[in-house]
Amino acid sequence: MVIHEVLADEAVNYERHDEVLAGGVEQARAIGLWLGRDEATVTVDRLPGSVAYPRPYASTRLFVLAPGQVGRYRANFRFTGCACNPSWYYEDWLVHVSYGQVADDRFVRDQPDRIADHRVHLYGGTGRCSRPHPGTGQP
Repeated sequence: MVIHEVLADEAVNYERHDEVLAGGVEQARAIGLWLGRDEATVTVDRLPGSVAYPRPYASTRLFVLAPGQVGRYRANFRFTGCACNPSWYYEDWLVHVSYGQVADDRFVRDQPDRIADHRVHLYGGTGRCSRPHPGTGQP
C-alpha cells in the first residue's frame, strides 16, 4: 500500500506539502478506507469518520476491483474542531486504488475502471456546486 498525500493549507499560503506513506493495509485504515480481499476481488469501503459535513454514515461501499483494475474515489468534507475551538477546515479527496500491479502512469493516463464520486455542496445544499472556479473553467 502506497499513499501519496498532498496538503495545501491556507494557514501557510497554500504551500504544497507532499508525503509518501508506505506499508500494509493499516495505511488504508489510517486514511479511512477498508480493503477486503477474497479469491478474485478487492473490496474498497469508506469507513465512518469525524467529519462535520456531510454527516458520517456507517461504512460505504466504494467499489470492487478485479486484478489489474483501478478505482477512483472523490469526496469533499468539512471538519470542525472541538467545542472549545469553533474553527473549521475543508478537505478534498482524490484517491486511486489498484488491485495488483499497474503501469506507473496508469492513474493519470487512463480512465479508472470504477468511479465513486461523493463530492457534495459543503453548505448543506442538495448537490455540489457546478459553477466554474474563476479563471480555471473547472467546477
